[in-house]
Amino acid sequence: MPSTFQFQCHFILIFLAASKGETRYLEVRDAGEDEPFLLFSEDLKRELSAGQIYRRSLRCIDMLSIEGQFTFTAEQPQLHCATFFIGEPEELITIDYDLVNIDCQGGDFLKVFDGWILKGEKFPSSLDHPLPTSQRYVDFCESGNIQRSIRSSQNVAMIFFRIHRPGNGFTVTVKKNTNLFPCNVISQTPSGRFTMVISHQHRNCSFSIIYPVVIKISDLILGHLNGLFLKKPSAGCAGVGDFVELLGGTGLDPSKMFPLADLCHSFHGSAQMKIGCDNTVLRMVSSGKHINRVTFEYHQLDLQETENRKENSIEEFCFPSI
Repeated sequence: MPSTFQFQCHFILIFLAASKGETRYLEVRDAGEDEPFLLFSEDLKRELSAGQIYRRSLRCIDMLSIEGQFTFTAEQPQLHCATFFIGEPEELITIDYDLVNIDCQGGDFLKVFDGWILKGEKFPSSLDHPLPTSQRYVDFCESGNIQRSIRSSQNVAMIFFRIHRPGNGFTVTVKKNTNLFPCNVISQTPSGRFTMVISHQHRNCSFSIIYPVVIKISDLILGHLNGLFLKKPSAGCAGVGDFVELLGGTGLDPSKMFPLADLCHSFHGSAQMKIGCDNTVLRMVSSGKHINRVTFEYHQLDLQETENRKENSIEEFCFPSI
């Protein structure tokens, strides 16, 4: 049976079936009054011209993957609401406050979080984000007109809010900007290909796939400096400043996930693994001394692949949870 995390996070699987503007919904347990997450079809995205602004109302619990202007108006007291924003891996998200009509003194709030947070678990984790956790929150009731535009550090962001009085609410405009050096990413799709590069930066980058997947690493360069590969220790990755690790688990925060494999040697070729976790993360740790690069592709693990487990697969931790 799917876990609670899957019910909350598998809105990434929700695409429009066929007709234009059609939506499909997934119940989100423990997240509100049966409010749905929502994604938009590629057809709708193509139909919106460069000069056209998409507008619609927000639900108490919502999911957006498209630019536009979005308005929430409370019809009754709404005490636990959130909107999740997601872009392509190479996009950043900007949220602009256009109009805010809430009662901060009466207990209302409107906050932007740089990343996603579910049941206390954050993406990116505190270990991987450039800002301390306290600075990842922007509270409208504290900043007011001082900070009316907030840009994310990765391809996901969210707002969460509480509004007591019917008729009160807010309007925001969501825009996307190109991120030339994407680092922390949540994949919108169950399959894809991505190259992660960290060039002379002391930082950690995670690529999160909220599905059981087959992941194939086709190229890994670690410790690359002036065209030379530095020799790596022969045993394990302990004490190595630059390496890639594969993580699996049932939550959102990579720092709380189970380590499945470490890769600390450069190679050209293919390394394929089946990972049957609710969430799979490829995480690169970089010392900042070198240029590190990893190229990988992935697709959702189907039932036949779980039954036909071969060598070079991670089984011990993840498959029992399917």
